[in-house]
Amino acid sequence: MENGADKSGQDKSPLDGNDDFLNQEKSHPKWDARPPRSKGARSESRTASEPETPDVVPTPPQKPAELEPEPPETAPQPPEKPEPPGEEKMLPDPRSAEMPADKMPAEETACRERLKALGVEFEEHKAEHDAEIGCSIPYPIILKTLGKSIGISPGAELNCPMAEAAARFMADVVQPAAKAELGADLKSVNQASAFICRPRNGTRKLSEHAFGNALDIAGFTLSDGRRIEIGPAPLDKDAKFLDAVRKAACGPFKTVLGPGADPDHELHFHLDLEPRRHGGTFCQ
Repeated sequence: MENGADKSGQDKSPLDGNDDFLNQEKSHPKWDARPPRSKGARSESRTASEPETPDVVPTPPQKPAELEPEPPETAPQPPEKPEPPGEEKMLPDPRSAEMPADKMPAEETACRERLKALGVEFEEHKAEHDAEIGCSIPYPIILKTLGKSIGISPGAELNCPMAEAAARFMADVVQPAAKAELGADLKSVNQASAFICRPRNGTRKLSEHAFGNALDIAGFTLSDGRRIEIGPAPLDKDAKFLDAVRKAACGPFKTVLGPGADPDHELHFHLDLEPRRHGGTFCQ
């Protein structure tokens, strides 16, 4: 058998052996796609495509710590709230502190006696006093007439000295001027304002009205029924009478204002006894 086996192997020709090798190459699956690459070639390819990992990985710089602002030595204060319009305090006036005494002073009693002698009708009124604003009349009166034949409408609340000055002015100046310029007697005075607790328009100073020390006259009524209105453009005859009255008022009264002085006095005469230095006057 040994000889038979050897013989069968020897019977194959070299060509048959080559065919078997070729058949093995064709049946190998990897070789069907592409030829095999050597080990060295595979290492070179991986080295070229993949970067080498450095020995030491750099650490990113740390973010600097944020500095907290230091608090100011003094905390800022909120701005002061402005006072609302109309709530500003009035400038001080010594008359604002005047209050009535238990007994009426002698000068007030004497003033009332003079009014009675002039034929002026009046009533006593309770004291006026506003501590917040500053208005004050310790001994006010309400005028019903300005003399025996001169009325006033409506009744006017004034202090006694102002009431006396108004009554004398009507009897001594206005009554004669009405007869001379208009040919009639003065019957009554149409007053626009007497005591009123307020400041002067557009200021922080108290008005003389706040002390019963001022009288506003809007016009005059004559015995024949005519009305003489005070305004910027009166009739010619009325204008002459009003001009004479206005000029004569500067002296007996310390302040005289009327049409042309300012917009607030276009329709009346303002007369007051505001105390001024050296007894001066202000007339416009």
